[in-house]
Amino acid sequence: MSKKLLLVILFLCVVFFAAAQGKNDKIAIGFNYGFGSEFNNKNYTFTNHFYKAQLYYRIKETKHFQYEILIQPEINFATHQLLNFYFVKPETPDYIQKREEYTKLKDIHEYVLNLGFLVRKPIGKTFSIYALASIGPMITDTETERMSDGFAFADVLALGVSAKIHQFRFDIRPGVRHVSNAGLNSENAGYNTKNIEIGVSVCL
Repeated sequence: MSKKLLLVILFLCVVFFAAAQGKNDKIAIGFNYGFGSEFNNKNYTFTNHFYKAQLYYRIKETKHFQYEILIQPEINFATHQLLNFYFVKPETPDYIQKREEYTKLKDIHEYVLNLGFLVRKPIGKTFSIYALASIGPMITDTETERMSDGFAFADVLALGVSAKIHQFRFDIRPGVRHVSNAGLNSENAGYNTKNIEIGVSVCL
């Protein structure tokens, strides 16, 4: 399933890049790198780093604000470990075996297609600040005590600062991320992380 999702993401990137060749100044394409970790807790650890392709499209501009939609194919590499084995309760089938398995350090790969909405406030000719919200389908390859493997969703809220130099725009973007499967699979406690991203895009 993950290979099929990657092929779809690659196809979308090619289509959007081809469309951007029309030099429409409403469009920007770019690349972000980010990293983060769980909010402090006693139950588990979760650290991650990720790569995102970015496609921005400005749908509206007013005197003070710009409104954009954003498509972000993402690959996320994470490590996770259960710290509190009592999180796996005795009523869980084979709970002793699962406690032993889940307390091992695990590597997790996530493949995500984020769809977002962004409100940008320009500050002079160079800088801007913005707020971003996104949600997207995701495939995760590893089962843990907090979430089943397979299909899930990733939700992101972020604030960012941009600096535009000629056609290039440089970003720094702290944010929070929640991952869960909306109850579609058996385990759905999910993960909550704080992240920061840096990136560059080119306005076409």
